[in-house]
Amino acid sequence: MLKLNRVLIVLLTFTMISCSEHTMDEITETTDLNPLAEQYVKLALMVGKHQDYYIDAYYGPQEWQASAEKLPLAKLALMADQLIVAIEETEPESTQQLRADMLLVQTRSVKAFIDQLNGIDLSFDEESMALYDAKSPDFNEQDFDRALADLDKLLPGDGDLNIRMEQFKSEFVIPVEKLDSVFTAAITESRTRTKAFIELPENENFTVEYVNNQPWSAYNWYKGKSFSLIQVNTDQPIYIDRAIDLASHEGYPGHHVFNSLMEKHLVNQNGWIEYSVYPLYSPLSLLAEGSANYGIHVAYSHEQRLAFEKDVLFPLAGIDASKVELYYQIQEVLGRLSYAGNVAAKRYLDGEINRAEAVAFLMKYSLSTESRSNQRVSFFERYRAYVINYNLGQDIVNNYVESRAGDNIEKRWQIFADLLANPKSASMMLVR
Repeated sequence: MLKLNRVLIVLLTFTMISCSEHTMDEITETTDLNPLAEQYVKLALMVGKHQDYYIDAYYGPQEWQASAEKLPLAKLALMADQLIVAIEETEPESTQQLRADMLLVQTRSVKAFIDQLNGIDLSFDEESMALYDAKSPDFNEQDFDRALADLDKLLPGDGDLNIRMEQFKSEFVIPVEKLDSVFTAAITESRTRTKAFIELPENENFTVEYVNNQPWSAYNWYKGKSFSLIQVNTDQPIYIDRAIDLASHEGYPGHHVFNSLMEKHLVNQNGWIEYSVYPLYSPLSLLAEGSANYGIHVAYSHEQRLAFEKDVLFPLAGIDASKVELYYQIQEVLGRLSYAGNVAAKRYLDGEINRAEAVAFLMKYSLSTESRSNQRVSFFERYRAYVINYNLGQDIVNNYVESRAGDNIEKRWQIFADLLANPKSASMMLVR
């Protein structure tokens, strides 16, 4: 009886607070995951009342969102603890084990975020483990210096690498007046490539907006019913390689596809209501960002990407394609500096360096301009350890898919699509 009583405690707690329509008899008879999943959704929505951008997407019952109260954080922490115990003590059928595991890790993440809102300080690594089920590997300046030495040989000219990089990349900026036509061509191609391997909902669609004054370069706001609003920030120059990056990351086979598949398979077909809410600071984000970055390489081989950009995107943007090979040689080396951003974020948020020092670190080791580096630090300040989800997430998803698919392109797409439709957290993806 202990297991059932624990479940009843958490369900009754939520019933009294969220005005659930379940009667006492109905709750007593409930032993599956559905009631616990419902309480998870309601808990997440209530936490969202304490932080404006905690809920990234929601397409569950509107009355749940409308009735979500801004309860004291101590009360929400108690509710989260009770829900964790109840999930831990369920014995789901084998077909529901992954669902139970994800519900548990997601709820633990909600509890960790409540604790942070309640003033509990976590280091960068502690926060990333608590919220995203992963920790960024340790890198230092020596790891990045080797890449800088290689860039010094590749970049034209002499002197400061940052200045030379900016001068070289300035030839590859998409003119603002041509941005929409270039981005539209990129997203159309990415969509075609994705639909050749993944069956998408018939009504899936999106709208693109160009915005300013944001700490991110682009954002997908998933609205439900397979519709997304994709916003592209034009504060900083957008380079030609970013067209495919953004089209694939935000659209196909990235965030738009990920959310559409979750809604289609998990919410609509399976009735797993917990996937109707997407807390931004959660293990789902590592998969979302990691798969969106890795998806670029699933959709395009290096040769395919080079050919499409050289033949289609460069002419649309009015950019000379004669240096495209050198451009991508440099981009490949820049990829080895990816974790420099994690190092800067960790040191800055842990109080080891100040803002000016974080900007200087990014200028040297990410080779970004002062303006772009300041924008990046603003991202750290708002989203904190979320930064690990892009590069570490990509590496984890890459290893998960490639280790199972090898060089088989169709199998790679199959495993990738299955992962999007049946999400796993970082620790689950690391287990063979």
